[in-house]
Amino acid sequence: MQKILLVDDEPAILDVCRRYLEREGYRVDSAVNGFEAVEQWKRGRPDLIVLDLMMPEKDGWTAAEEIRMGDEDVPIIMLTALGQERDRLLGLTLGADDYLTKPFSPRELVLRVKNMLRRTSKYKNEEKQSVTIGSISIDLSTRQVKSGGKIIDMTAKEFDMLWLLASHPSQVFSRSQLLEKVWGYDFSGDGNTVNVHVRRLREKLELNPAEPQYIKTVWGIGYKLEQPL
Repeated sequence: MQKILLVDDEPAILDVCRRYLEREGYRVDSAVNGFEAVEQWKRGRPDLIVLDLMMPEKDGWTAAEEIRMGDEDVPIIMLTALGQERDRLLGLTLGADDYLTKPFSPRELVLRVKNMLRRTSKYKNEEKQSVTIGSISIDLSTRQVKSGGKIIDMTAKEFDMLWLLASHPSQVFSRSQLLEKVWGYDFSGDGNTVNVHVRRLREKLELNPAEPQYIKTVWGIGYKLEQPL
């Protein structure tokens, strides 16, 4: 499950943004000032940080600068009530990847988080060409899947879904996320399409599809693939 660090000194904003992000399957940690933000980043190493600028004790610019000194890659989306160009430029100069001016729609924040993480994941996965989990090995360049050394036939979408899950082990994907990433935005199908493909993957890869060891159902959210015990 991807982790978001949400930093703002306004409890109402923290609460509503947390609910929207958690609804999409993200784990959300929070902080109310720059000091807490830096400490939370050190402890949790989130996948993305949503960082308010105007906060007491230590502002977002200072926190972003300290985080960037230790991590050049974690995406940062800055929130501010300041709309002036110089403030936006300063935030971007200090390492912010995107900017959102208050007041903002929580739905827009969720979309920006998704887009940012998608770009980051794509960049990270460009170098990853193969994954092995348990007895399953997957080669992206040849689009070949083996289980116990035996080649398993896959349709294009079955392979795409398996690669997505296996290249993000233990990360929970909602059905809507799987539809979006595997079939694309324009696909008109629903969650049943995902369920059918998961069932077929289990039939091909699991010793007992009724009690899957690899592709696990996360009730009320979606699916994840993890190392069997």
